[in-house]
Amino acid sequence: GKRIAVLAENLYQELELWYPVLRMREEGATVVIVGTGSASTYTSKHGYPVSVDAAAGDVSPDDFDAVIVPGGYGPDLLRRYDSILSLVRGAHDQGKVVAAICHAGWVLASAKILDGKTVTSVPAIKDDLIHAGATWVDQEVVVDGNLITSRVPNDLPAFCREIIAALA
Repeated sequence: GKRIAVLAENLYQELELWYPVLRMREEGATVVIVGTGSASTYTSKHGYPVSVDAAAGDVSPDDFDAVIVPGGYGPDLLRRYDSILSLVRGAHDQGKVVAAICHAGWVLASAKILDGKTVTSVPAIKDDLIHAGATWVDQEVVVDGNLITSRVPNDLPAFCREIIAALA
């Protein structure tokens, strides 16, 4: 019965979007693919398409129990939209689950929700997260309050287990 927003933009990482989408649906959640509003379909790093159900400007944090931000290079595009940052910040501020994997930490940094938090990510953006006020650790999954972060596709089972546990 939970409602989960999964964010999408071009250059998303296939497994980091589709694995959580399918895993959350398997648990009975309603998953809404939320895009920036720049298109109705986005393509992954390798050209795999995802159609969006809604634009970030047309939804509210009140509509969801969690927001999941997949990695790849899509987060560098996602963080350029105030509507995306408002959705992520709003969900975080309401104590809802905000989960990010790989390069998705960029969105958390731009949403200004990392100060004093302990997180992980792909090592390539470690410095960005530290500069945003976070403590960075190299672990498959880190839970700090309502914030859940992971590093790479191999961490997806642990990442999804923690999201499911937080929503239970």
